Amino acid sequence: MAETELNTSEEQKLNLTINVDERSACERHITVTVAREDIDRIMNKEFDELKPVAVVPGFRPGRAPMNVVKARFRKDIAERSKSAILMEAISQVNDEKNLAPISDPMFDYVALEIPEKGDFVFEYDLEVRPEFVVPNWKGLKLEKPVREFTDADVDAASVSFRSRQGKLEKSEEGAVTGDYITTKLFIRYNDEIINSSDHETIRLRPSLLFSDATIENFDGQMEGIKAGETRTLKFNLSESAPNVLLRGKEVEAVFEVDSVYKLSLPEVNEKFLSELGFGSEDEYRAFLKAQLESQMAYQQEQVAREIITTQLIKDADWELPPTLLERQAERELYRTMYELQRGGFSVEMIQEHLNILRQNSVESTKKALKEHFILERIAEDEKIDAEEEDYDVEIQTIARQMNESPRKLRARIEKQNQMDILRNQIIERKVIARILENAAFEETTFEPYPEEMANVAFPAGGTGKKEEEAAEDASAEDAAKDAPAEEKAE
Repeated sequence: MAETELNTSEEQKLNLTINVDERSACERHITVTVAREDIDRIMNKEFDELKPVAVVPGFRPGRAPMNVVKARFRKDIAERSKSAILMEAISQVNDEKNLAPISDPMFDYVALEIPEKGDFVFEYDLEVRPEFVVPNWKGLKLEKPVREFTDADVDAASVSFRSRQGKLEKSEEGAVTGDYITTKLFIRYNDEIINSSDHETIRLRPSLLFSDATIENFDGQMEGIKAGETRTLKFNLSESAPNVLLRGKEVEAVFEVDSVYKLSLPEVNEKFLSELGFGSEDEYRAFLKAQLESQMAYQQEQVAREIITTQLIKDADWELPPTLLERQAERELYRTMYELQRGGFSVEMIQEHLNILRQNSVESTKKALKEHFILERIAEDEKIDAEEEDYDVEIQTIARQMNESPRKLRARIEKQNQMDILRNQIIERKVIARILENAAFEETTFEPYPEEMANVAFPAGGTGKKEEEAAEDASAEDAAKDAPAEEKAE
């Protein structure tokens, strides 16, 4: 049966007795009692609508006495009314107790039953936005990274861009910084293999990032390695590693190198420009400059946001439940991914940012949640919301940067139930913009994001939880386009 819709006008509100147990800043245990008179009123309305069409053996359709109809259909009507009563009661609780839920109510729907006599009592747990006084956000002093991009900046961006379009040529020489290796990779702890990969293509850069660890001076430690050689590097897992038992422990990475490759960059000629859809070299360089400007705009927002966040949350000492942090950690990864895609970063750079975020997932999620709560409150006070055209602009901007169809991107986001992530992103950006309108600025120098890190997608210490990572949803096709060297190496 379809769910009953209750009349939510003032005179039809439910008579509720509400008890709210505040278990922490964000956790509430709520007990609700719905008066018998409301239950009878709602169920009698359902019976009145059912009686004219009720089919009961021994009676013509619609002719059965009401007491017979109630006896035969009570269970169905009670179940139908239960859903409507719960929805209306929970909505009233939120309004009357001024609660701002950040998750769905948690209770066992199936176990709840409307009693034949007496009031209906049910309990549920709810995660809510904590109560706090909004900090003063007007007149903040902020830094603003700026730069007038030169031909040299564009030349450097061209090298970075062409490295993702380049070809790998096998070499018998020892590997140096910037070269690629294809390798088997084993992670050991106390001589026991805890994770492994039969094939990884890794570029020698100053740092190698896993989702739960970083190997520093990676290029220096691997310098000179040749095909057929093995090298073992020691490093520590992060304190946020998915493998709880190994957090902070020293482990070993064993690289059994199959091949070494030198990267050959394509020349900027007519063929190169034509294959990428550029009509001229000037158009190509304008594209690179626009990418740099997008990344500068992203850094301007992030620098300002960091200072704003530090100022706004300095007194936000509320404890956040571990279950909430764990659940929100993945959503924070997606939010960051969409922000980076919007900023025009490559898949490799996005993976790098996300790996860094994963290594400090608890603290970064805690900070992001506190920031979100405060920005959300400012949005309410300033009457800031996300409009439909905002979603269109957001999706079109991300799709353009990722060279993807806006329609396909929207479909994927909707399928993954992530439109609320975009909504939060839009609202937070609008609030940040409002804060910036009321801020004082000191200009600093923007430095283009350095490509100093290589990435391995899996957690070095293994995991008993999630094997799927948020960055993979940037799609395999995008990864192939942004890192063809890896494909060619295979």
